[in-house]
Amino acid sequence: MTPLLNIQDPAVGTVGARSAVSCTDAELAARICELEQAMRVLMMEQLQCIAEADHRGGYAELGFRSAQVWLQGLLNIDARDAKTRVKVARNVEDRQSLYGEVMPADLPETAAALAEGAIGLEHARVIVDGVRRLPEYARCHQVGEVESTLAGYARMMTPRELEKLAERIPYLLDQDGAYDDEEDQHESRELHYTVARDGMTVIKARLDRETGAKFAALMQPLAAPRPEVEGEKDPRSVGQRNADGFAAILDLALDHDGVPRSGGQRPHITISIDFEDLKRGLGFIAAETGMPGTLNTERAITAENARRIACDAEVLPVVLGGDGLPLEVGREKRTAPTHLRAALLQRDGVCAFPGCDRPPGTPEAHHIAHWVDGGSTELGNMVMLCGHHHRTLHNQRWETEIRDRRPVFIPPPTVDPKRTPRPGGRALPTQHREYLRDLIPTQRGPAGDS
Repeated sequence: MTPLLNIQDPAVGTVGARSAVSCTDAELAARICELEQAMRVLMMEQLQCIAEADHRGGYAELGFRSAQVWLQGLLNIDARDAKTRVKVARNVEDRQSLYGEVMPADLPETAAALAEGAIGLEHARVIVDGVRRLPEYARCHQVGEVESTLAGYARMMTPRELEKLAERIPYLLDQDGAYDDEEDQHESRELHYTVARDGMTVIKARLDRETGAKFAALMQPLAAPRPEVEGEKDPRSVGQRNADGFAAILDLALDHDGVPRSGGQRPHITISIDFEDLKRGLGFIAAETGMPGTLNTERAITAENARRIACDAEVLPVVLGGDGLPLEVGREKRTAPTHLRAALLQRDGVCAFPGCDRPPGTPEAHHIAHWVDGGSTELGNMVMLCGHHHRTLHNQRWETEIRDRRPVFIPPPTVDPKRTPRPGGRALPTQHREYLRDLIPTQRGPAGDS
């Protein structure tokens, strides 16, 4: 192992090497700090060299168009890192006048802190960017004051915290200009979406900071990782979690009465599918002979997913002629009316699936015996599920039963070969009392007897 600590052996008079594994916790922490400071000091020395190379322009003779591109290839670093080093180097370099007089750096407080190893390269980048964003008047008269303030706080703040502080300075010095910047951002807002050839929707957006804050406030709790279960972390990637969070936002919006109506109807997705194909949706795809459904985006969707969505949807029976045009329209019906949803929420909570830890979203009422197969829309044939476990139930072929007025979930053999039933639903006050029965004091009689 590479020596971590060098210590002087007084008996031998030579420098010995001490391995990291033999250090105490305090020694490790102290040495890590020492090494970090030393690396920062060396970085300041490198920045001086980069600034001098930039002035000489030798990179042009080698065919490079800029010092940044030259440095990126020289050190095998990312373009952003090379750009940062060149930018900071130009602001903290030692300078000399034509007469050989030493002149202070453009940002002397930052240069001094770097030379001491008190701050790192990212701190310096934040300070440089903060000074550059100052309004014109402040750049002429208040650069020293602003730079001194930021360099001072950089010694005790992380670069991210320092960046938030630097962002507020233009608001303090030029509120009108800051307001104009926000208005420009609002004018630059954009959101584009399209349906790709594979049927997936692609979204690209640039949101002003107010709208972005609303988006983040909604996304963060809905896209958070699920807690570990038996040491296993949430298997979803960040992108998948964000997609699930966005889907939950859409569910919440569609379920809200305040959403603007179109043609007298609340916003909704539409699936057109032959009733016989919908009935066959429970089978495996390989055994299917029917046609898929059609979304309102004119894209196909499997009968299996159409069946899942239809569990808790408004169904409008339409009789079509041979040419596909409507001949007769039935009445729309809600498969889980308001009073029934209230009862399900009281019994099951947001999701009755065992161990569900999904954040609150729009729960979906699942028919145990599907209404397509003649199942009734009543409390004894329904269970409340979150979107994730509703999909799991359909895709993995879980079975659900109501026993003693409580839902019970039976896993498929692929999940549990013994198919041991798992109780679901949230615990009721009577069950809480049963769980804690041994802790409840017994009532004493008049004479103090228990």
